[in-house]
Amino acid sequence: MNHDKKKVSNGWLSVILIVVALIIDQVIKILVKSNMYLGESIQITDWFFIDFIENKGMAFGMTFFNKLFLSLMRIVVSCWIGWYIWKQVRSGARTCYILFLSLILAGAAGNILDSTFYGLIFSESTPYSVATFVPFGTGYADFLTGRVVDMFYFPLITETWPSWMPFVGGEDFVFFSPVFNFADACVSVGVVLLFLFCRKDLEGLFASKEANTDKDMINKAESDEK
Repeated sequence: MNHDKKKVSNGWLSVILIVVALIIDQVIKILVKSNMYLGESIQITDWFFIDFIENKGMAFGMTFFNKLFLSLMRIVVSCWIGWYIWKQVRSGARTCYILFLSLILAGAAGNILDSTFYGLIFSESTPYSVATFVPFGTGYADFLTGRVVDMFYFPLITETWPSWMPFVGGEDFVFFSPVFNFADACVSVGVVLLFLFCRKDLEGLFASKEANTDKDMINKAESDEK
């Protein structure tokens, strides 16, 4: 009975964490997008800025794939993570493992919402105009091709390379220059926490995959012999 209660509790904790993280992420993004010009910067401290930018790519503004392909890939990966969390809840996995996975799923889903719907419901953000809500489907982009809103910038260290250094001498150096959002932070924190506190759980995941692969190979060999 206690085992069943743990499953129910872990399931609800996962749902609550995902919903809360998504709400925080979307509230921040909507506030930034509907109140700031593209490229506008608000200094909070010497090492913390709110810099409004948009990107078509992955976390921290990286771009490797076509936007539509990237959005579809995100959806597929998120569905797999959601299925895996559900499987772990049913199997009675550790609470921390489920919550860290849920944090990653929440972050992935947060950026999917931007790509999926922002282009349909917002006008274009520019350096000269703030985006506004528009009738559904009349926004700046098509379904699944909207841009992700980023805003957190932490230039923790800003220095200038010595002039005698080849290639970079005299140029400015900023430690941790990426601009990111709350969803990116959820994914990054979730991954770091998994590797710090859930190594055995991850080892079990990879061991299970290897066992399934070996089993498939054995079954194929036996089938070939017949």
